[in-house]
Amino acid sequence: MHDPIKESRRWSAQAEDDLQFVDLIRKQEGYYDKVCFMAQQAGEKMLKACLFATGKRKVWGHSLAEMIFALSGLDPVFKHIDSPAKRLDRFYISARYPNGLPGLSPFQAYSKEDSEDAWKDLTDIFTVCREFLLKANERQKGENGV
Repeated sequence: MHDPIKESRRWSAQAEDDLQFVDLIRKQEGYYDKVCFMAQQAGEKMLKACLFATGKRKVWGHSLAEMIFALSGLDPVFKHIDSPAKRLDRFYISARYPNGLPGLSPFQAYSKEDSEDAWKDLTDIFTVCREFLLKANERQKGENGV
C-alpha cells in the first residue's frame, strides 16, 4: 500500500537536494536561467511533499500557485507564500526553452537579480514547508503512538 508520509519524505529529501544544487549554482557567474528554473523545480517538489503529507496519494501538476491554493485550505500559513509561488511559476517554461521568450534564449534573458529573487522566493517557500512537514511528522508519530 502507498504510504503518503513516506512519499512526502522522498519528495522533501529530493527538494532539499535540489535546494543545495540551486545554492551552489547561484554563486557562479552566469547560469541565471538555470537558477531560476531549478528554484521552480525545488519549490514544486517541496510543495508536493506537503501535499503528500496531507494524505494525498497522487499529486499532479507543476503550478506552485495551484499547490499553494490547495494547501491554503488546510493551513492558512501557505497564503504567505502565494506571491513567491506565482513568481517562481513564471520560470517553468521560459527559463528552459528558447521559444518561451520572444527573440531571446533563456541564458540571455535572465539576470543575477532574477536569480537572487528566485532564491529568496524559494527559501521563503522552504521555510513554510519545513515547518508544515515537521508538524505533519509530529502528528503522524502521535497517531502511531511513537
